[in-house]
Amino acid sequence: MAKEPQSTFDAKAFLARLGDDRSVAEYATEEEVFAQGDPADAVYFIQTGKVKLTVLSEQGKEAVIALLGPGHFFGEGCLAGQSKRISTAVSMANSGVVRIDRRKILGLIASDPAFSEVFIAHLLGRAVRVEADLIDQLFNSSEKRLARLLLLLANFGKDSEPEPIIAEISQETLAQMIGTTRPRVSHFMNKFRKLGFISYNGRIEVHKSLLNAVLHDQPQIDSD
Repeated sequence: MAKEPQSTFDAKAFLARLGDDRSVAEYATEEEVFAQGDPADAVYFIQTGKVKLTVLSEQGKEAVIALLGPGHFFGEGCLAGQSKRISTAVSMANSGVVRIDRRKILGLIASDPAFSEVFIAHLLGRAVRVEADLIDQLFNSSEKRLARLLLLLANFGKDSEPEPIIAEISQETLAQMIGTTRPRVSHFMNKFRKLGFISYNGRIEVHKSLLNAVLHDQPQIDSD
């Protein structure tokens, strides 16, 4: 499981440096920050709360591609020539989100080496995560994908300390993130609970035994 790059990024100093070149908005639960197809003209930074990124196919199928929390940037596709949003960003809880104009971010990257280093590390970390997710979808069973997702959400495998208790997240969202159905997720969650890998009562507590099972490819977790 890939680790995200360490960073000495000082969010407060960064936001203070922006001055008037930013706007801060509060979003209620399930409120859109931007929608798929909207103009891509800014990067966003999460101060508080959590944001979900989703993609809707032409056939109407929705997939969750990321769950992001405080300290994360999103919407950075505009820096690579993306003119329209390819995903929808929705607040999963009351969230404080900073909007930074595309031109301002590009100026900071050019003029501020400290910010540039951290932001590039963020982009590389996101690329590594996307690559790992693609490999996971191609080669692992839906049960293994769920186990890996729970470990990622609980910060196992990162340089920071694990946070085994995951805030409320629906089985439907978990299903959308691993490309399966909600009944299958329910089945796997019950199995993990019986095996002692998780405690689950609305909020999910992930135990280290789940990490050990995944790392050692134990037969309790299906590998078909």
